[in-house]
Amino acid sequence: MDVDAKLSEVPAWRREGDEIRRTVTAPDFPTAIRIVDEIAERAEQLNHHPDIDIRWRKLHLALTTHDKGALTELDFTLAGQIDEIAAKHGA
Repeated sequence: MDVDAKLSEVPAWRREGDEIRRTVTAPDFPTAIRIVDEIAERAEQLNHHPDIDIRWRKLHLALTTHDKGALTELDFTLAGQIDEIAAKHGA
């Protein structure tokens, strides 16, 4: 898989080693929690779970496929879905 090509499809994300990361800034804390809830639902459907650090209205997200020890297509699929969820909530 060409990671650089996949990153061009999700420009809000950046690569750090074997992870891709993004920070989402929600309009307020309750919206941040709603975003996390939707991400959790989507992640559960995909059986692929991001690391999420919640700091007031900022969400720091990291994706990697732990059992592969590398980035996979699944990481980029979930990243795109997270982008859609964040945009829907004004983040």
